[in-house]
Amino acid sequence: MNWETFFLVCFGVGLVSTLVSFFAGALHLHLPTKFHMGHVGHGHAPGAGVNVSHISAFNLPTIMAFLAWFGGMGYMMTHNFGLGLTVSMLVSVLAGLFGGAVVYRILLHVSATDGAIDPADDDMIGVVGTVDSVIRNGGTGEVVYLRRGTRHTCNARTEDGSVIEKGAEVVVTKFEHGVAWVRRWEEFAESTTAAKA
Repeated sequence: MNWETFFLVCFGVGLVSTLVSFFAGALHLHLPTKFHMGHVGHGHAPGAGVNVSHISAFNLPTIMAFLAWFGGMGYMMTHNFGLGLTVSMLVSVLAGLFGGAVVYRILLHVSATDGAIDPADDDMIGVVGTVDSVIRNGGTGEVVYLRRGTRHTCNARTEDGSVIEKGAEVVVTKFEHGVAWVRRWEEFAESTTAAKA
């Protein structure tokens, strides 16, 4: 393996990883592996925001950007300009650091403007949704609901084991182990009204 091939492999790995990461995020795909993106501090009080000072500069997106820029510049220096290894390596490392720094700055900007994180936003109790897959007698179905403007689904069961047809509006009364326990919205509203009377 010569240096041109080495630089080309670095470029390919960095570019492909970046594209996979970008499209997986844009299409909301969940990859089977979880990568650590640095220490992002989440506030525990309502209204606490993301602490961007804890995002590590050494995270997957910046490393992949470094590899892509390092490999691309190294390949150009050796293949197109025929420069020696020392000059090619120096220029490649500088280009890689520049590419990584650009991505790191973008991550800081996105994290800072991502908005406040409120733990109450993730509380499922009281969430109103629509049955997407029939909840069978004593069985499990599926409920669709909106969270922060994004459509989500989860498994659902009824409190009393009854059937709820597709399209019915329900409210979550309990959430355990990824399963929402639901009641029909009408029943929940009637019981709440009766309790207040």
